[in-house]
Amino acid sequence: MTPGSNIPLPVSRVTVDVTAPVRLDVSSLLLTADGKVRSDADFIFYNQPTGPGVTYRSGGGTAPDAITVDTTAVPPGIEKIVVTASPDAAGQSFQGIEPTATIRNADDNTVLATFTPPQLGTETALVIVEVYLRNGAWKARAVGQGYANGLAGIATDFGVSVEEPAPAARPAPVAQPPQPPVTPPAPAMDPRFTAPPAPAAPPAPPAAPAPTGKINLDKGRVSLQKNQTVSLVKGGSPFLSKVQMGLGWEPAFRGKDIDLDASVIAYGPQRNHIDSCYFGKLSIVNGAIKHAGDNLTGEGGGDDEVITVDLGHLPPEVTGLVFTVNSFSGQKFTEVAKAYCRLLDAATGEELVRFDLTNAEAQTGVMMAKLIKQFSGEWEMTAMGDFVKSRTVRGMVKPAAQSL
Repeated sequence: MTPGSNIPLPVSRVTVDVTAPVRLDVSSLLLTADGKVRSDADFIFYNQPTGPGVTYRSGGGTAPDAITVDTTAVPPGIEKIVVTASPDAAGQSFQGIEPTATIRNADDNTVLATFTPPQLGTETALVIVEVYLRNGAWKARAVGQGYANGLAGIATDFGVSVEEPAPAARPAPVAQPPQPPVTPPAPAMDPRFTAPPAPAAPPAPPAAPAPTGKINLDKGRVSLQKNQTVSLVKGGSPFLSKVQMGLGWEPAFRGKDIDLDASVIAYGPQRNHIDSCYFGKLSIVNGAIKHAGDNLTGEGGGDDEVITVDLGHLPPEVTGLVFTVNSFSGQKFTEVAKAYCRLLDAATGEELVRFDLTNAEAQTGVMMAKLIKQFSGEWEMTAMGDFVKSRTVRGMVKPAAQSL
């Protein structure tokens, strides 16, 4: 296919996979007639891999990521599904690594068409192809539209809310040693003119504080930055009693599995260790905390490991929970991509709070988040992202206690 060309789709289910010499992030957006998503739920990607009629499949670093569209399951009002791609490495452009999209019959994997956008340069994200409805029939079009501001530019263009990181504080000017006064020369045109004194340099603004402060769930889903806290309260009352903490990650390099272990450590009011829930002990405190089991590779979209906490049935002596991830095999977190944790309503599966780990250190353990019970009885979640040298949850007990 060439840019702008289209083909009719002879089948109702198609898969679009995108390959390149480097690892890519592939995603998809469901658009209405006005070219916008209905909500953030119409953005399908590695952390939200399913939507109405559209699914994302991770290649795990050894195969291309893919988007499958079932046109019979696309809801009314959705007229276009765009497939996007961006290099996994931050800031990398497509120059010299042009991707190829292959459109296949999802049922027998036969190739329907391929498309490689030509002459790419500074683009860091692409709308590469689209599946669209025209006069009652579904078609596919080669697009190749580039964005220089990454996947966030595409998402914003199509109506997805993107949270921008807080701007860095401007550094204070470096003090200079005093200099002898210099008399400015008078302009040649008028010897009576003397230069006005130079204006004093404005004082440097105070450094921006680290993002802190407590918020609640009144406005719906919350995306936390490191050290931010959210109260699990909505409308002035405790919002829920049973939650799930989903933790996910992917390999940072092609072809390497990542065996990480998610755990939760329970503490009492004096930071005393009560018990730890992990792959070797899947249930603690009379079943109020349960681990769903171990994931050995990190492959695939969505949560890799899930821990369910019945806050309403926790023993009263449990007042603090710290969620950790460890690399028992010794791989460092610099070899991990897209690590995150998210808190869900266990009854509905609704995502309430999310924290994406944006900076990695060459360590084998990380404290992702903590839940603390307040004197009022409500629980608060704080994003942590603090790295520790420990391959097991046992080595996390002391540093996690110090964090409470």
